[in-house]
Amino acid sequence: MEEVADPVRLVLDTSVFTNPDSARAWGRSPAAALAAFVALAREAGDRCHCFMPPSVYEELLHFVGRAAVPPELELVVQLKAPNRYEVRVPGFLLYELIDDIRTRIDRGLRVAERAVREGTAENVDRTIHRLRARYREAVRSGLLDSREDVDLILLAREIDGALVSSDGGMVRWAERLGIRLIHPDRLRAVLEQLARAEVRQGAEGPGGSPQS
Repeated sequence: MEEVADPVRLVLDTSVFTNPDSARAWGRSPAAALAAFVALAREAGDRCHCFMPPSVYEELLHFVGRAAVPPELELVVQLKAPNRYEVRVPGFLLYELIDDIRTRIDRGLRVAERAVREGTAENVDRTIHRLRARYREAVRSGLLDSREDVDLILLAREIDGALVSSDGGMVRWAERLGIRLIHPDRLRAVLEQLARAEVRQGAEGPGGSPQS
């Protein structure tokens, strides 16, 4: 009889279903990707426990629409907020986060100064467009910049789960905190493997021998 391993605990980010590179393996739209994920996760049964903070779920609804959410979603994905008052994080995280923010503020100022020097009355719209793109890259890329990001990191740490996200900022901080990661590109293969194991166990039956 195959030994049943502990269930895999996955903490899901919206990027699994909304990032074009990540969602391509699941469907052509965020709604289609979410539906395909739910179907496969159900096949994996108790070998996979999926979690999502309510704040992230609300963010996901902006992309898929409430009407397009599969009715089985909450049978597969547990909506759980992290215990913000009890989860402990190392003190170095705050120091590094503060240093990171200060560095990014300086970068943003340099980007703005450059835009001012390049701008003229004739190309103001183009300058603003360029400024926004450069500022976003300098200040936000690779940073924990939302409550949803922090909820995901804290929840993964609280339940000792694997974070599934393509967001560079979350991946970076998860690595610093020793949180396990599964890249969204690999998620489908992981669930398919778990689903096959679930089918084999069902075929063997509780005693470890094939059911008649």
